[in-house]
Amino acid sequence: MLFTALFSCKQESLETTKDKAQFIVDQAIKTHGGEAYEQLEVSYKFRKGTYSIHNQGAEFEYTRSFEKDGQRIKDIVNNAGFERQIDGQTISVPDTMVARYSGSVNSVNYFAQLPYHLNDAAVNKTYEGTTTIKDKTYQVVKVTFDEAGGGEDFDDVYYYWFAAENYQLDYLAYSFHVNKGGVRFRSAYNIRTIDGIRFQDYVNYKAAKDTPLADLPKLYEAGELEELSRIELENIEVKRAE
Repeated sequence: MLFTALFSCKQESLETTKDKAQFIVDQAIKTHGGEAYEQLEVSYKFRKGTYSIHNQGAEFEYTRSFEKDGQRIKDIVNNAGFERQIDGQTISVPDTMVARYSGSVNSVNYFAQLPYHLNDAAVNKTYEGTTTIKDKTYQVVKVTFDEAGGGEDFDDVYYYWFAAENYQLDYLAYSFHVNKGGVRFRSAYNIRTIDGIRFQDYVNYKAAKDTPLADLPKLYEAGELEELSRIELENIEVKRAE
């Protein structure tokens, strides 16, 4: 209770919604792994692919490996751009497909590291107040993105619900516009800490396309959201990047 009270007093002194949102995200990153994200190597399995994360300060490299038609395909995204390898050989990829492939690799690794990337330069954060989900108080942060540096889906909007008592990210939601658009709500489960990094899986729910993101917790509690899929990370291995 003392932990919550101290941080609540600190938040009261912050003047703007941006300041409050920044404070909450900073605390959440500390809770989920903090400086451990900065020098890190992670590998894990997600669905039919094997993914890896390599963070070394401002340098990063994300990969996805999978088999298709008897070939071993590896997609690599790093500070230099995108590369696809087939059976160990780099191939040429049409510009129209680079954004799709790299976006897919980025998306999975982005969610695996949340809330770490909420301090990226293209992220805009605002504080949306508090709400209660299943008798637990949450601080709500809304996120939008600048077009420059915000990726292919820069116009998506996200909401994050952080537990007021310890700043853990328990729920998130987003609206998107690709593939005719939609609204999703995710609830964290199977929470575990591996070598200082908090990992969690999500139940992925679908809502009506025009549902306001702020309304999703009530619909979730009422059982009115449709379960769409499970976001499950398997065989997680963590080590510090060298």
